Amino acid sequence: MTTPELDLINHARELLAERGMAILGAWALLNLVVSGYYVARTDTRTVAHHFHLMNVSWNVVNALLAVWGILRANPQHVAGLSLAESNAAQLHFEHLLLLNAGLDLLYMGVGYWLRTRAPKAARPERLEGFGRSVLLQGAFLALFDTGFYLVYHQYAAQLQSLPQ
Repeated sequence: MTTPELDLINHARELLAERGMAILGAWALLNLVVSGYYVARTDTRTVAHHFHLMNVSWNVVNALLAVWGILRANPQHVAGLSLAESNAAQLHFEHLLLLNAGLDLLYMGVGYWLRTRAPKAARPERLEGFGRSVLLQGAFLALFDTGFYLVYHQYAAQLQSLPQ
């Protein structure tokens, strides 16, 4: 059974998801503009070029994910979800955020590994630039996903406080 209070919680959760994807999209756009500018203006034999090249590549994916997330968020159409459906949706999204946070740590590890391999590589500037970019993107995403989880998790407590 649905209640007005449950509908308000679901609506607020969907708005938060939409805003979170807008933040990711803004990060992606910022990276695409800045790194897009610099990748075209740096020598291809430099760390800076490869850093910006990886930022552009990485943030094309971030932008697509943000658009997909914004299109999937539907704050106007969550009214009528049952408490069980709301709890399932909450848990699913929380698990997704936690999985992403774990992947973000993996990205940071890969970035570090690329940087440690750079001095021995045939093209050290490429591995160093890619490594710096992957570290930066992984760190941002780790903060984003962890922070998003912490804010989003407040709705779990609200759902649990509703009468069964």
